[in-house]
Amino acid sequence: MMAAAQSPTRVTPRDAATLILIDFKGKIPKILMGRRHSGHAFMPDKFVFPGGRVDPSDRRMNIASPLDQIVEDRLLSRVSRPRSMKARAMALAAIRETYEETGIMLGEKGLGAPPPVLETPWESFTKQKIWPSLDQLHFVARAITPSRHAKRFDTRFFLADATHIAHIEDGMVGADAELTETVWIPLTSAKSLDLPSITALVLDEVIERLNGGLRPFLPIPFFHEVRGHFVRETL
Repeated sequence: MMAAAQSPTRVTPRDAATLILIDFKGKIPKILMGRRHSGHAFMPDKFVFPGGRVDPSDRRMNIASPLDQIVEDRLLSRVSRPRSMKARAMALAAIRETYEETGIMLGEKGLGAPPPVLETPWESFTKQKIWPSLDQLHFVARAITPSRHAKRFDTRFFLADATHIAHIEDGMVGADAELTETVWIPLTSAKSLDLPSITALVLDEVIERLNGGLRPFLPIPFFHEVRGHFVRETL
């Protein structure tokens, strides 16, 4: 008797967060994009928004201001065991990952130094006396990697105005780093870059949202798989 074929193991998506930084100073807004290292198994050489997995340290970092309530509510929509700390950690992950990949620190100065989260990248925020401010973040999209991929993420995409950049640390981008280069590119030209399909989809959503004035009650697009099909729903 032949053994029954085993179904492939379904990989559980890991919580992740991304930060979309936009410079509104010129006639045409510019957006920050970074090229991933060619050695990465996941999306090598593609241009992406800075971001990555939520880390336990993101639950321990102090903040200058909390998420707007509408943002928190949307972040916790269609989430098992929704808790304010989970939404807070996702927002902080976007800020921390942006620092780790680009050297950009988003937050507030003039409040003294936040308590250190030892042996984590948050120590740099303490050194620079920068407090993350979560009310600077707009929640603009959510996407879960389809089940056919070996690595899967449940990613929340945040948007922030580049005027909230408090400090930039050199040396975080380079040939041996997570991102080998970063570019500030006009929003209207960003789709000319080599983008992953989900990045291109979210970029379209961002442009539409900006045209709508970034109103907080606009529906949040949610890209995920339903019965084998990748769909767009809203939160």
